[in-house]
Amino acid sequence: MFNLPVQVRTALDMLSKNGYEAFIVGGCVRDFILGNTPYDYDITTNALPSQTERVFENFRIIETGIKHGTVTVIIDHMPLEITTYRIDGEYADNRRPVSVSYTSRLADDLARRDFTMNAIAYNHSSGIYDPFHGQDDIIKKQIICVGNPQERFNEDALRIMRAVRFSSQLGFEIEKNTAECIGKQKYLLKNISAERIRAELDKLLTGKNVYNVLMNYSSVIEEFIPEIHNSIGFDQKSKYHMYTVWEHIAVAVSKACNDKIIRLALLLHDIGKPFSCQEEGNCRHFKGHAGKSADMAQKILKRLKYENSTSKRVITLISHHSDKFESEKAVKRCMSAIGSEAFFQLIEVQKADNLAKKPFCAERIPKLENIKRTAENLIKSKSCLNVKELAVNGNDIKNAGFSGKDIGIILKKLLDEVIENNISNEYEQLMQFVMEIKNNGQV
Repeated sequence: MFNLPVQVRTALDMLSKNGYEAFIVGGCVRDFILGNTPYDYDITTNALPSQTERVFENFRIIETGIKHGTVTVIIDHMPLEITTYRIDGEYADNRRPVSVSYTSRLADDLARRDFTMNAIAYNHSSGIYDPFHGQDDIIKKQIICVGNPQERFNEDALRIMRAVRFSSQLGFEIEKNTAECIGKQKYLLKNISAERIRAELDKLLTGKNVYNVLMNYSSVIEEFIPEIHNSIGFDQKSKYHMYTVWEHIAVAVSKACNDKIIRLALLLHDIGKPFSCQEEGNCRHFKGHAGKSADMAQKILKRLKYENSTSKRVITLISHHSDKFESEKAVKRCMSAIGSEAFFQLIEVQKADNLAKKPFCAERIPKLENIKRTAENLIKSKSCLNVKELAVNGNDIKNAGFSGKDIGIILKKLLDEVIENNISNEYEQLMQFVMEIKNNGQV
């Protein structure tokens, strides 16, 4: 018996007491079977939407999904989507049904769902209802479509991304026939919005089985990031590398800490290598590949409609992923340029990058940990790393006789001098430097 939240039990009980069937369904049931705590709960019922509204007339109700039979009920601050058993009509655009019709049979409702592991229902009086043997597939750790996979993917092509995402998250294998249909129908992803693909990609990248998915289903990724094509099978011929560019990327993503930004940066950090390759005998060099990869990533992230803050951070990490930090000054310069938070993410990117090379490159990991500690100590000691932390401000520069753009230029010069340890971040020394600039007549 599943330990349901009191709000979910309340919803099921109220529907039952009013003479209706009601079950939790889909991902929450799957999660319980896997021994995990669900993040959200969906409820399915034979009550029509108008009947559901009457049952919960004393609760706040949101009707935004009413067209497809869904009533959202707020019970003790918890939103619950309660959907009438339904049969989907024809899918005209590989995304959503043109119409839905209601049914009195739970089995009909479960038959329209994507995978057997998501076509299981449960309530505390009837127990588990599993007409498509989803529990068996969960035990076998396999992802298999309900019914004909070709039909399921034609109905909603996003299910292709959901299949590979679930494989990454759960560590399940995709059943052979389902996998073959993914290969044949992956082109349908062109009909899916960038926002929906992006959401699935983010979840895929943070999965525990991400390496196998990136290697086995790279052709699916190519459908919306065609820029990776040249990386697949590209021999690096480098003393530092034992993998092709794409396999190096896949290993690096899998070795990184489970952070969406860091893993997204690693997915794209070397895609510019095939376009930056220079042959020298039997070796290949990739001078400028970080910048090329960053330029390509910028276009990809814009196409996938990532928010500006995410894109900016990912591009920053890619641009600097090959940087070397051989001194405290170098650490300070980078922290000043990209910010402290981004710098710590950059260290994680570099750690994963090195773990995806030949074994001797892992020797750099302790050095990167030392660099991380250096950065932490700089923060603890309140070292000046940006203009706002200078002991002088724009008004001080203005009062010294400067105006306009010159004020910003001088503040930047002061920061550079402080970072290079040429002067201390003290008012008197900074203003003395400002007066020297004024007396020399140069900005």
